[in-house]
Amino acid sequence: MKIRIETERFIIRNIEEDDVNGMFELDSDPEVHRYIGNEPVKSMEEARQVINFIRKQYIDNGMGRLAIVDKITNDFIGWTGLKYEQSVRKNQSYYDLGYRIRKKYWGKGIATETARESLKYGFNTLNLEEINGAADVKNIASNKILKKVELKFIETIDFEGVTHNWYGAKKSEWIAENCKK
Repeated sequence: MKIRIETERFIIRNIEEDDVNGMFELDSDPEVHRYIGNEPVKSMEEARQVINFIRKQYIDNGMGRLAIVDKITNDFIGWTGLKYEQSVRKNQSYYDLGYRIRKKYWGKGIATETARESLKYGFNTLNLEEINGAADVKNIASNKILKKVELKFIETIDFEGVTHNWYGAKKSEWIAENCKK
């Protein structure tokens, strides 16, 4: 699986071993992890393990999170994309839309822009019928992004003792809505 998607500002591509410095900067920041229930990584080796985990998903599931790289600076901004998720919802596997951006890039529309491209890729290229996403109810920014990219609120769920908003988009509805724009 080799993916390369271009937006006006970014290249969205497979995460590579060379992304370890950017991944470390992303995943070692406690603010980035504030609402996701993970502990920040503490070493480059842990950042390598994160990369290897994501790259294994490419093989096992034909998809996984993708690097966001600035077209001009070639800087690793964070990641976006889909993954096959089996642990958040009991007895329900699904295709999860996610994103994680280095703090210095927050508030620039990057997650929204790249999440929208991830949805296009999932519906048009992977031919998925439905894509979901979840966000801690306290994570205002992530909830806004999921709504901006046209995922519809479905319900609240409990994940590891934390209330999350659960969103979804069906292919036919999402494509019809986004063709109007």
